[in-house]
Amino acid sequence: MSQITEHMLRTIRYSVFAAILGLAGCDVVLAANQTKLRLGMMVTLSGSSSVLGTQTRDGFQLALNQLGGRLGGREVELFLVDDELKPDIAVQRLQGLLARDQVDLVVGPIFSNILQAIHKPVIDSGRILISPNAGPSVYAGAQCSPYFSVVSYQNDQAHEVMGRYAESGNYRRVAVIMPNYQAGKDAVAGFRRAFRGEISDEIYVPMTQLDFSAELARIAANKPDAVFTFMPGGMGVALVRQYAQAGLASRIPFLSTFTFDEATLPAQQEAALGLTGSTSWSPSLDNPANKAFVKAFEAVYNSIPSAYAMQGYDTAMLIHSALQQTAGETANRDQLAAAIRKAAFTSLRGSFRFNINGYPIQDFYQVRAIKRPDGKFQTEIVDKILTDYADSYAKDCRALVPQ
Repeated sequence: MSQITEHMLRTIRYSVFAAILGLAGCDVVLAANQTKLRLGMMVTLSGSSSVLGTQTRDGFQLALNQLGGRLGGREVELFLVDDELKPDIAVQRLQGLLARDQVDLVVGPIFSNILQAIHKPVIDSGRILISPNAGPSVYAGAQCSPYFSVVSYQNDQAHEVMGRYAESGNYRRVAVIMPNYQAGKDAVAGFRRAFRGEISDEIYVPMTQLDFSAELARIAANKPDAVFTFMPGGMGVALVRQYAQAGLASRIPFLSTFTFDEATLPAQQEAALGLTGSTSWSPSLDNPANKAFVKAFEAVYNSIPSAYAMQGYDTAMLIHSALQQTAGETANRDQLAAAIRKAAFTSLRGSFRFNINGYPIQDFYQVRAIKRPDGKFQTEIVDKILTDYADSYAKDCRALVPQ
């Protein structure tokens, strides 16, 4: 498969190759003159967080391979762009997808600050936007749109799991350390919603920060009962390693969301063992579809899939299910939006449906990092914390999908 480097400044066009696993679904019969589905994907493929975008891309590509390179019966031409985790670059490359490549719909991005940069331009262009990961509170309530759906979660939800865990563990004083952007603020809001104790310190750091020595010294001096953090990608790798090196792991419990997962554990390894996290999915989730996915992903990519890969896969299957309902047509945006919101596919998570605001209603789990017998690291479910859980903002959404 084509690889993305940090220096690529143009749109990468993927020609989807034929199914290699013999698992293609039943496609809609197409009219002879139906054109290829032009699909734009924007994810982060540069810098310390590139592994998150890579896993999302690979999960999506795996689903395409299994479907014979077609979604809803239409052959796919995938236009892949790297947002470089820079909003201005994201907007520039989005314009290329919309104006030059004339994509039918857009999938992306990974980070909430990028989503906030591209959300309005995509919707205003008459396309549909599907986020495989970013799920900020901004678009979950009064600013919801029938043409925007999120496959992952509303940002606050997984953090509420850790808030509940901290509350049940009788931690009375918790220090939080977050990246300084919308998802970091949503993390604190979600944690506070479920945790009744004291936030003894609230630390925000730049999204490019990889040295946490000053912040860890501040936490050590604060002496909280626990630390709660959301630190994705390379930031999470650095923080987990430095937390262990500072000797804090044995003194102050480390609670987190999306700070250690299958995307970062290969770099964190033993430093992450014993840490507690929360998520909507794990490779250990016991259902037939997930077992088949994990096996196929490891066989193709020689790595354990993370939640980002799962979400990429589910995004492709969601689009496939919607296009099956519309006979492959994308011209009628209202019809396509309604088909997407039906979520007529089998999610690797099991229970999954869209709320009125286009964000999922799903289960959430407490997880821990483990070392497998083969020496690889992954997350393992410890307990289900929330069942069929809806976010707190949907009640303010009034933008219904046109029927």
